[in-house]
Amino acid sequence: MSDVKNILLVGVGGQGIILASKILSTGLMNAGYDVKMSEVHGMAQRGGSVTTQVRFGKKVYSPIIGKGQADILVSFEKMETAKLIEYLNINGKVVINDFEIPSAPILAGKANYPEGIIEELKEKADVTVFKAADIAKELGNIRTMNVVMVGALVKALGLDDIDWEEVIKKTVKEKFIDINIKAFKKGMEQVK
Repeated sequence: MSDVKNILLVGVGGQGIILASKILSTGLMNAGYDVKMSEVHGMAQRGGSVTTQVRFGKKVYSPIIGKGQADILVSFEKMETAKLIEYLNINGKVVINDFEIPSAPILAGKANYPEGIIEELKEKADVTVFKAADIAKELGNIRTMNVVMVGALVKALGLDDIDWEEVIKKTVKEKFIDINIKAFKKGMEQVK
């Protein structure tokens, strides 16, 4: 059996998913793991889907996670979770930001934002839901929502023994270090 852990991060362009994956990957590499990351941008600059896949362990041969293989799915936007739930393994966890970004068809009035997404997901998996955007706003910068999500992910995976503050200091712009460290800690508090 492989020791490799598979993390799938999903959301919409502009939510900071790539930075979140960079923080995560850097911390894991600093802790001595072999890490592979891949990213897929849909029409990211137009609010389209963005996913990153991060795999880590003693030795990782491929950056790609197949269907049914993700140990944890971290969703920055709840509709994106439903689109990619098939990648979660049977014992997988889901961490969801209860946040909506309407897609182009919804904005154009050609579709409605789906209802009951979180309830449906809770029937299929171990789900943690919280409002990362509200937490980021309370801290004073909605753009730290991605780091709130990283904190929750780290806690959900039991990776809190890594020096994440040091990683954040080296990854974000200097003027945003303090608020991002606060965001990370708030995210950790969301997972029991």
